[in-house]
This record gives sequence, structure tokens and C-alpha cells, in this order.
Amino acid sequence: MQSIIETHNLTKRFEDLIAVDHLDLEIKDGEIFGLLGPNGAGKTTTVLMLSTVIKPSDGTAVINGIDVRKNPDDVRKLIGICFQEPKLLWVSTPWDVLNWHAKVCGLSTEERRARVKQVLEDVNMWEYRRKKVHGLSGGMRKRVEVAKILIQRPRIAFIDEPTAQIDVIGKHKIWDMIRELREEGSTIILATNELYEADVLSDRVGIMHKGGLLVCNTPKSLKDSIPGGDTVAIRLEKEAPRAVLKKLESMKDVANVVVLKPNDLRVYLNKVEEMVPKMMELLLKNRLPIESIHMSEPSLDDVFVHYTGLTIEEAESKTTSKPHK
Repeated sequence: MQSIIETHNLTKRFEDLIAVDHLDLEIKDGEIFGLLGPNGAGKTTTVLMLSTVIKPSDGTAVINGIDVRKNPDDVRKLIGICFQEPKLLWVSTPWDVLNWHAKVCGLSTEERRARVKQVLEDVNMWEYRRKKVHGLSGGMRKRVEVAKILIQRPRIAFIDEPTAQIDVIGKHKIWDMIRELREEGSTIILATNELYEADVLSDRVGIMHKGGLLVCNTPKSLKDSIPGGDTVAIRLEKEAPRAVLKKLESMKDVANVVVLKPNDLRVYLNKVEEMVPKMMELLLKNRLPIESIHMSEPSLDDVFVHYTGLTIEEAESKTTSKPHK
């Protein structure tokens, strides 16, 4: 896939705070790109620069061949944005907000009515369509903000914390709609501090910390990059001889073998999918029947810990910057 977004030394300063620090990033056409990091990492500030809401202090970004600093109006024709904090008219209803948004997007009266009705039903807000915005909960307002993107179906969609304050069932519904939006041809930039959300939705993830990009790859590749990050718990029907344990330890991509009990092993390794069949073959060849085997892999939180020495929660607690993400 070709790149649709490129940043070059993209930087944003707020007085003495560097919110985004010389960011070089490439996002491919048609992918869901997860921008992951704690509050204060620079995610929202990056999204606001890419969507031309604020100007970079240094550097620039190119959106589908258009420079955001030189031709911001042309960039705005390609994009839609779902803000972290819903930007709704205080006196409006969900129907009014989405109908107005659909009109701005150039839909005919008939198209507006049909699409607004469909999207409100999709985000479970149809029965609240005539309720004043100030009477909605935070989660309901967030649903309306997400619905604006679904109405527009932009070429490039920036979605900041799409499921904040939304219940579990609502989260899965919105995730499905984001996937459908991508299938219809949109490129989606998803800014989130929800590790599982980034993992299940993103084709690739860029992890930000202190305004910079730590690492960028597919979720699987990031998790595989942790030495010995995968774990296999093996319970044997009898004790494994020391010679067999040494063979396990010497296998490629095995970092460590821990004997919890004579017949209970914990194997720390990389590329668990490739290694488990080989380990089973070794054990069975040495007449060690396997009673049970359980595999687990690292999470994106483990990846963040590996590169920073902190969990996302710890990183957020240490952040003393102004509230720019």
C-alpha cells in the first residue's frame, strides 16, 4: 500500500512544553493506524495538526500529497475528525447535529434523512434523537460525535478516543462500524490509550511517549519483538529429565525454562505459534506425555513496558505536562 500521510519533523510547542517532538511517521492508504500512548504522549496534538485544527511549530505533514501548512483548505476536503471531547451545539438535538453535518457534507435532503436515521440506529441513539444535547450522558454525546464520522464517510478519518465513556456492548458496535468504514475505502487514524482497542482494530500501531514515536509496526510484530515475551505453561504426566530440559533451553527462540514442580514447566520464548509444535515433538519423542498446555502472548502493555520501563498507567501518573495528548 502507498502512503497517504507522511510527517516530517512534525513539532508542536506550547510555551515551554514540547507536546510533539520532531515526529516522523508514515501511514498507509486504506489501513487502520493506531496511535497508542498515555495521556500526555502527544496523540491528540498530532491528530489536531494532521487535521489542520492547529498549526505545527516546526516541520510539516503531507496528506495525500497536500502539505497541511501550505494548503490546509484542500486537506480539509479529504478528512473528517471525531474529537476526544464531543463538539456539539449545546442547544441542539442529535438529529439536528447530524442533519446539519450531513448537509455540510453535501448530501441531498433524501440522502440526509436516510443516512442520519441509519447512523443513529447504528449507534443506538435513535430513541434519543430529539433529546437536547445537554441532557445526554457523556457516553451518549460521544456516540453522536462518532456518528458524525459515519455520516461523512471521509477519505481519511481521525478518531480520537472513539469509545471513551461507552459501555462494553457499545464499544464492540463502534469497533465494527470503524472496520466497515475502512472496508468502504477510508483510511483511519485511531488515537487511543486503550491497549486492547488498539490491538484488535489496528493494522499497525505507533506507540508515542513524551511527544515522540517509540516504535511502529503491526501489533503482532511489536509483541514478537519482546525477548522471551511469549509464555507456554506445560504440565507433563511425569517429571522431565534434566537432559530434556537442557534441550528445551537450547532451542532457538527459547529464552528460559522454569521448573515450577517436577512435571510443571514454564517456557519463556518468542514466536510461540512456531515453537509449540517443535516443543511438543521434542517431549513426545522423549516419551513425556503432555497432560495440558497453555499458551499466552504479550500484550501491547508489555510492549510499552519493554520500551519505556513503565506501564501506560504509570506513564500517565508521571506526566506533569499541560493537558495536551
